[in-house]
Amino acid sequence: MTAASTLPVLYSFRRCPYAIRARLALAHAGLACELREINLRNKPQALLDVSPKGTVPVLVLQDGQVIEQSLDVMLHALRSNDPDGWLQPTQGSLEGMQALIERNDVFFKQALDRCKYPERHSAEAVNQAQADALTWLADLNDQLEETGYLFGLHPSLADMALRPFVRQYARIDEAQWNEQPWPHLQDWLQRWIDSALFAEIMETYPGWVPGTTGPTFVSKSIESL
Repeated sequence: MTAASTLPVLYSFRRCPYAIRARLALAHAGLACELREINLRNKPQALLDVSPKGTVPVLVLQDGQVIEQSLDVMLHALRSNDPDGWLQPTQGSLEGMQALIERNDVFFKQALDRCKYPERHSAEAVNQAQADALTWLADLNDQLEETGYLFGLHPSLADMALRPFVRQYARIDEAQWNEQPWPHLQDWLQRWIDSALFAEIMETYPGWVPGTTGPTFVSKSIESL
């Protein structure tokens, strides 16, 4: 095993859906990194020095290159090693997947945040967000009906980039989630949650202490989901 100090450094927060999908791609690609689990309410100066925006994930490569966006971390990992062809869907294209991911990150993420924290928004905004979320999720269910994945017969970048956000919605009210008429979407999410790879990327790590070396993060299982 390579010493953690010589590895890329990943600043992460366990529950953040953006950080989850970055860890997922790194793990699936088999790329090891030093993981620094941070407290978003007390961001370490080392993070702010490399990425003043102060959000996660942030991946710092050995040559000092900083990758600040979760989708860019995913693309970096999968372009290094893509054992199941997540970047090469059996239907559609990489450009089509990126367009769906952008819509998720803008349209659905706003609705998701308003559904999660209704007390921060007007009743009108929350009602609209709930309607938007239901429409988005129903459309995903329809897209999954034929093959069980968003872009063809196998898992793809789009499946992996969207699942952490759908999971976050499902956790708002699990009883309500289970009652929805979305069997394909519910199965798609549950297959991922039940996977060994999901268990690995959601392992709990202690908070990073500045001046110390974080644990080495690397997957032991590469599997289809």
